[in-house]
Amino acid sequence: MPALLSPPLALALVALLAYLLGSVPFGVVITRMLGLGDLRSIGSGNIGATNVLRTGHRGAAAATLILDAAKGAVAVLVARALVGEDAAQLAGLAAFLGHLFPVWLGFRGGKGVATFLGTLLALAWPVGLAACATWAATAALTRYSSLSALVAAVLSPVWALILGRPQVLVLAILLAALVLFRHSANIARLRAGTEPRIGAPKS
Repeated sequence: MPALLSPPLALALVALLAYLLGSVPFGVVITRMLGLGDLRSIGSGNIGATNVLRTGHRGAAAATLILDAAKGAVAVLVARALVGEDAAQLAGLAAFLGHLFPVWLGFRGGKGVATFLGTLLALAWPVGLAACATWAATAALTRYSSLSALVAAVLSPVWALILGRPQVLVLAILLAALVLFRHSANIARLRAGTEPRIGAPKS
């Protein structure tokens, strides 16, 4: 992770704005706009794309996935362009925390997978692509969205080292730890064999 060399006030402003951007609950907004109900009372209650898919509206799920990923990517790219690399990594972390703990929803947010991937793609695109490919391969083999997220998160620091991007290693480890923390209930269901597969209604 780069040294924090930018002015502290600039970094604080970047963190605040990135957090607020990350806090926008696109899944909730989209499902309400389309008359699909309150996403938090559907399926798992999660605000991410996987739960939006349980409404049966694939377009809404795709839009949620893209916009949630864009939150992290836009925060990183704008901070990098306006301030520097240290601000970019701080913005990625802040946007991710915004998605997990959004002020607009009483700090009860999503699990951050799309935002995690979008952040990595903007910070170090080879690492992001490798994480996306890991998610896709695991999903194709197992049909478990949660397991795919866990494998992609755990391997992201490994990809950072293999692909020669050590500058994102610390942040990748931190984001991966948060992904695992937010998936604790999924891990328990995976171990119990009760985790729903992709596209299946939650029982």
